[in-house]
Amino acid sequence: MLERVAIFIDGSNLYNGMRDNLQSTRVNLQELIRQLLRDRRLMRTYYYNAPLTDDYDTELREGQHRFFDSLRRIPYVTVRLGRLHRRNDGSLVEKGIDVAIAVESLSLAWENAYDTALLVSGDGDYVELVEAIKRKGKHVECAMFKNQSAGVLLEHVDRFHPMDELSWSKILF
Repeated sequence: MLERVAIFIDGSNLYNGMRDNLQSTRVNLQELIRQLLRDRRLMRTYYYNAPLTDDYDTELREGQHRFFDSLRRIPYVTVRLGRLHRRNDGSLVEKGIDVAIAVESLSLAWENAYDTALLVSGDGDYVELVEAIKRKGKHVECAMFKNQSAGVLLEHVDRFHPMDELSWSKILF
């Protein structure tokens, strides 16, 4: 029986990693999923992000909206949206993304919906989530670019997949 994998993508983390390491953010998500899965069975991919606020350029917002719509057309991909919040200093911060990833991945672990959770993020804030999923008897893997992966997270996951080593010529368009 093939190992059942659920993929949880922190969209902003992926976007920033691609921008900084590949100077491109145009991703074929189906191909990225295929390469991360290898020869395992995909249960579902969850993609989390926050829509741009009205003070962003209309063209950027419309492009992001088209991207989210294209993801929704991929079989077994679910898009979950949080929100952007402007701080008093003017900076923007995502709200609801980390919690949504934690709640969904833990709920699905409790329902025995997967054998392995593959987290596409390098955020060290996920350490407690990783440990909670492992306590449920599941494997937890992480995929991200090496230079954007918190060492503390890598110490806790069962397996790290450096995204630097993927075949990006097939993923980017």
